[in-house]
Amino acid sequence: MSSQLIFQTRCLSSLSKVFADEAPLEAPYTHATALRGEQFAFQVAYTSNKLLKNIAVDVVSTLGLPFTIRTVGLVPSEMPCYADHDAQVLRTGPGLYPDPLYPLDEMGVTALPGQWRSLWINVELNARVPAGSYALKVMLTSDEGEPLGEEVLELTVLAAALPKQKLLHTEWFHTDCIATYYQVDVFSEEHWRLIGAFIETAVKHGINMILTPIFTPPLDTAIGGERPTVQLIGVEIEDGSIEGDRVYHFDYRKLERWVALCQSKGVEYFEISHLFTQWGAKHTPKIMATYQGEEQRIFGWDTDASGEAYANFLGQLLPDLDRVLRKLGIASCTYFHVSDEPLQEHLETYKNASDLVKKLLPPDYPIIDALTEISYYEQGIVQKPIPSNDHIGPFLEAGIPDLWTYYCCAQYKDVSNRFFNMPSARNRVIGLQLYKFGIQGFLHWGYNFYYAQYAVKQLDPFKVTDALHAFPSGDSFLVYPGEEGPIESIRLEVFYEALQDMRALQLLESFIGKERTVALIEEGLAEPLTFSVYPHSTAWMLDVRERINEAIAACS
Repeated sequence: MSSQLIFQTRCLSSLSKVFADEAPLEAPYTHATALRGEQFAFQVAYTSNKLLKNIAVDVVSTLGLPFTIRTVGLVPSEMPCYADHDAQVLRTGPGLYPDPLYPLDEMGVTALPGQWRSLWINVELNARVPAGSYALKVMLTSDEGEPLGEEVLELTVLAAALPKQKLLHTEWFHTDCIATYYQVDVFSEEHWRLIGAFIETAVKHGINMILTPIFTPPLDTAIGGERPTVQLIGVEIEDGSIEGDRVYHFDYRKLERWVALCQSKGVEYFEISHLFTQWGAKHTPKIMATYQGEEQRIFGWDTDASGEAYANFLGQLLPDLDRVLRKLGIASCTYFHVSDEPLQEHLETYKNASDLVKKLLPPDYPIIDALTEISYYEQGIVQKPIPSNDHIGPFLEAGIPDLWTYYCCAQYKDVSNRFFNMPSARNRVIGLQLYKFGIQGFLHWGYNFYYAQYAVKQLDPFKVTDALHAFPSGDSFLVYPGEEGPIESIRLEVFYEALQDMRALQLLESFIGKERTVALIEEGLAEPLTFSVYPHSTAWMLDVRERINEAIAACS
């Protein structure tokens, strides 16, 4: 190799975002602790003054567990943020942002001259790994076999194990986006295979509830528009039925297959897709039915949600669906939706829809909906509201039991979120917040939404990451569609780290109680932790987890 070659490496935490045109700003990450049952990740950043291809990467350790090595890819962002964003962002301009995690292949990695790139290295610490300290040595070697760089991280595995996740967690699963991106027929065998792959990745990252499209979900759809039909329940209209007083027959074979597939991948909860349209509950989902051998749309944007026809339909469907859910053994872990994100002006139409659903469903089914207006709860219209994390204050003050929260594109000031341009510490801090306030569930709308806003156009998420200038990049999907299935992202991995933090806190609470556990989180803070007030530094986020682990080690 030429003596003029300059090759640099740096060991970094999982919370660093390495941009191609900027040397990493965070301090080197050389020591860490983790619990059994935890997925531990770190990065090795590298740069060269010359083009080098086919660089081999190896991890050497006495840990005795396999390491997963991936390259952190770059994807474009034309709209990283809104104009009135807050100050807690990394960048505001368009450009290439680090996000997808590509599997390392036999070609190794490339060092591009003058650019920084990063390797994402993670290991799943099973319950059998012996407690102790391990040196994780990462070596980069040239195509000619010459050492280029080496980084060592000292990892101490504690004897304690993470408890099972209690939080209910859903990231809305868009079955139609899988079919359209991969160009496969809906519910063909290949579609089912891909659905299974996407569900498996979701469950691996703490998503234990799956949006179940009994009918095509009426979400992010232009008024008058349609999304591809992904309807799990077959509907047939009985011959001779009079319109307005029709008799329906239902076929649950696809739903039964869906439930079996989800359960085989580890899904624990089912979330029935919304029974009324978004933003007001004024209309119905698109529902297809067979009548005299022909399939036709029988409900949709042209249907008044409060009309007798849809009430008759639900009056036959919901009691029968209840029977099927109980037969499948999932009634106790199934949740229903009425309509997404109703505002104050939608109160009357939402109430009408909600009253109908509650009349037709047994009371043991929880009905949950994302909203910001506490009046829906105060008037008894919604028993399980899901307020956004920037509107959760009044709900917490009201002492609502088993509260959930969510965020989406609108939660971009002060609170936690996970856009491309936000520091990963801002993504991860939500685990501490969920724990402190005893939040039961978390919802987000975009696990794999690969359309433009309102589903008006199919997009390539490797090229368009903002739903066609609609939402800040990083809002509409957490995984990318790879050749055989999903490609994970930095944001997905870091959010799962937040869930692991929450589980570690629950373990610590079992030893010292909640009050002392919260006090440990807030040690040294000028004011208590809330959903909008929290330290923003990577160093603090890493330090608080180390303090949690240290306290667990002292108790176990």
